[in-house]
Amino acid sequence: MAEPDDETVVQTAAEAAEGVVFAHYRQSDVRDLDVTVSFEEGVLDVDVYLNAPDGEADPETVADEAARAAQDAVDDLFDDGGDAS
Repeated sequence: MAEPDDETVVQTAAEAAEGVVFAHYRQSDVRDLDVTVSFEEGVLDVDVYLNAPDGEADPETVADEAARAAQDAVDDLFDDGGDAS
């Protein structure tokens, strides 16, 4: 099977990161969320900035978890040979 294209990799990573953030916070509680993903020459770079209220979840911890989830989602994408179904 063919490897996923760059656009699929970036989209998969961004969706995974956002999913983690919104599992911890209601969308209306998030003041600002910036998920930056690049995939160049086989190297994935994920940066998550989250401005949300402190509460049950620490925003910095959630941002770190979101970045790790993005990496894991891309790893799974390649393990599946690019079959996102």
